[in-house]
Amino acid sequence: MNCRFASCPKRDLNTAFLYDMVCGMVKAKTVSEITKYIKQILDSDTLLKNIAVKGELSNFKRYPSGHCYFTLKDEESAIKGVMFKSSAMTLKFAPQNGMAVIITGRIGIYERDGVYQLYANSMEPEGMGALAMAFEQLKAKLAAEGLFDSRRKQKLPFFPKTIGVVTSIAGAVLRDINRVAKRRNRSVSIALYPVAVQGVEAAPQIKKAIEFFNREYKTDVLIVGRGGGSAEDLWAFNEETVVRAIAESKIPIISAVGHETDFTLADFAADVRAATPSQAAELAVPDREELARRVLQLSLRLRDNFRHELERRQNRLERCALAAPHELLADRLQILDSLTERLQVANRDSVRDKTHRFEVALNKLDALNPAAVMRRGFAAVQKNGKTVASAKKIAAGDMLDVLLSDGKIRAQAREILTSGGI
Repeated sequence: MNCRFASCPKRDLNTAFLYDMVCGMVKAKTVSEITKYIKQILDSDTLLKNIAVKGELSNFKRYPSGHCYFTLKDEESAIKGVMFKSSAMTLKFAPQNGMAVIITGRIGIYERDGVYQLYANSMEPEGMGALAMAFEQLKAKLAAEGLFDSRRKQKLPFFPKTIGVVTSIAGAVLRDINRVAKRRNRSVSIALYPVAVQGVEAAPQIKKAIEFFNREYKTDVLIVGRGGGSAEDLWAFNEETVVRAIAESKIPIISAVGHETDFTLADFAADVRAATPSQAAELAVPDREELARRVLQLSLRLRDNFRHELERRQNRLERCALAAPHELLADRLQILDSLTERLQVANRDSVRDKTHRFEVALNKLDALNPAAVMRRGFAAVQKNGKTVASAKKIAAGDMLDVLLSDGKIRAQAREILTSGGI
């Protein structure tokens, strides 16, 4: 039976699927046709074109291409996800497995595998802003490397002649530093390296300025900073390149970023942190008038100490001059006599003890001497120059030497008797 819709044009997949359904036909579709059909449905859904999804990250991996692949899951379900390089470059923090995040993007079909997935445009840590998360992650990383260790900190020079300043040429920061520094010491010189202090160009320029002062224009101290602002405004001073440049500087650095309540990673890496740029100038430049007062105080104290010490030594000299020489030496002579007597007694006791030990040793040696045994009537018998201790080793007719205390007898054995020995 011919369908009355047989001549219906097949303009797209939706029309084709509807045409077959109306005609009551069951026609096999290819996998590609089914996938494309589902993709058209998802792409046409406005809700899925811009959606925010929250869940737990797992299987997160960033490829050399810069693209990021991951799975977003909750207690019951999971969805594959991808964030292409152009979007991944905007991430302020490092995504990690197990982190709760909110991802905005669209839901679409990956036609090759026939699976739907989340195409991410942005990602935020749930419950914490991306900047705050990035701040804590980088802080932990650099702290583990020892960049914030107090042992790395350099002391500020006592009396600097030249101060390098890394900040914007616009704004009040430079004026405040110059005003305070000149008020405290008019002879100090200020060298400015103007940089952007916010935006994408700020971090590279700040790093380059610090390296310039260390390599080409030596100063006694550097002040690196800017005025207050939002976390985004101050972010250049949290960039890893800036923090490392500060930590590696051979010139002592004072960090003066924002206001008293603002803290950046540059503050932790710097040798000294100032709450404001004005305070940085106060820390860097000693007050000349205050130094003059301090020098005067020290001079007066030194004069008084010298006078007191001179008087003390004069009094001691006068007491020595009034005393008789033999009285000054009496106590020391008595101590010398006592020590001499103790040394003589100790020496005498030591000699007596060693003499006794020597006599005892001689008596022991004399008792063990074979000659002493022979003097008591004993003799030693030798055969062929070797001492014989048993009658069994002598045969009748053997020539023997009998050793006595005062000589030797040549004898010949006539008969061997093995009984009657000692």
